[in-house]
Amino acid sequence: MIAEEITVRVSPDVAKWYRSASEEERRKLDLLVSLRLRDATAGESLDKVIADMSRKARERGLTEDILAEMLKDE
Repeated sequence: MIAEEITVRVSPDVAKWYRSASEEERRKLDLLVSLRLRDATAGESLDKVIADMSRKARERGLTEDILAEMLKDE
């Protein structure tokens, strides 16, 4: 499979974990993220993907205040 590299912003703790992971763990995570992004966007508009992700985040307890705090830290 030919792959292209992209940049994705993540929280500092995720970045730290990724950098400290072994090469094999990073390859597995790269594949997992790629597959998840492909599944999330297959045949759907970006607006629908974002709306679905927002709904799921709210169902899991993510509030506007928590999101604002997370975005402020980055």
